[in-house]
Amino acid sequence: MNALQAIWFLLIGVLLTVYAVLDGFDLGVGFWHLFTNKDEHRRAFLNAIGPVWDGNEVWLLTGGGAIFAAFPHVYATVFSGLYLALMLVLFALIFRAVSIEFRSKSPSPRWRNTWDRAFSIGSIVPALLFGVAVGNILHGLPLDATKNFTGTFYDLLNPYALLFGLLGFAMFVTHGALYLVLKTEGELALRAKRWAQSAWVFYLGLLALAIIVTILTQPQLLDNYFSVRVLWIFPVFAVAMILAIRVFNEKNRAGRAFLSSSLAIVGLCATAAAGLFPNLVPALNNPQWSLTVVNASSSTLTLTVMLILALLGMPIVVGYTIWIYRTFRGKVKMETDLHY
Repeated sequence: MNALQAIWFLLIGVLLTVYAVLDGFDLGVGFWHLFTNKDEHRRAFLNAIGPVWDGNEVWLLTGGGAIFAAFPHVYATVFSGLYLALMLVLFALIFRAVSIEFRSKSPSPRWRNTWDRAFSIGSIVPALLFGVAVGNILHGLPLDATKNFTGTFYDLLNPYALLFGLLGFAMFVTHGALYLVLKTEGELALRAKRWAQSAWVFYLGLLALAIIVTILTQPQLLDNYFSVRVLWIFPVFAVAMILAIRVFNEKNRAGRAFLSSSLAIVGLCATAAAGLFPNLVPALNNPQWSLTVVNASSSTLTLTVMLILALLGMPIVVGYTIWIYRTFRGKVKMETDLHY
């Protein structure tokens, strides 16, 4: 393994983690969209994410593109093996985007309710399937000696992956409720606070269950932790931040609660990455057939050129993201005209 391969493992992890933090609350807001019938409340939800949701998805596209360029064998195996699941995610994200833009085009309640349901479904499906995908990667995929996926769609719906699907869903809906507390006021903010408290219970419970099941059934994910004990800081940090969510939410510290939720996602992603490394896609049937940062990477020249381009382009993306969040900071005002 060379340094460039490790660097690109880290960079891709950062891209996907930032996506989980930023678009995670968008997906969570889509779920809570089902829990209010008032049009002005639903419009407030959409206005809370309206200026940022499409920019948040850029991180997913960038992460996918980086995988394609840096680890093409992983891209080929995962995107072909998980083709149906990825198509479901893609169509869900398309429906979500279309519904955000279309629901305000007519005042008809039937029209708006239709697009509201599309928005919620388009948020719930990715929130579940992203967790299922992570669970399958941690669990391992059935591969052959040529690194091709040999399973079926139903193999992806194994209990371990489904557990992670529920955990990811609970994480996103908690994150989304905390974002609504931060961005709304009055009655809606109080309801969002109660939603966050309820979702947090499932979040913590599912995390505890996932930890126990992982220790019992996936001991290989702990090898790096026993070899490099400093890595334990990641899961400890993640659990501490999840506990902090409850403390800050009860004390009406909306900003700190949301920040704790964001850091918890970072900690959980780092925990998973530390357990996987140097594997990218573990082979379920034969560990020697696993895709790693060594056997799945592009050439040194490709990784070098990409790193230069990333160092030039990433500051622009980061700068834009910071600017847009600063520009649209503050709460959504219910008494003013809402755009969506």
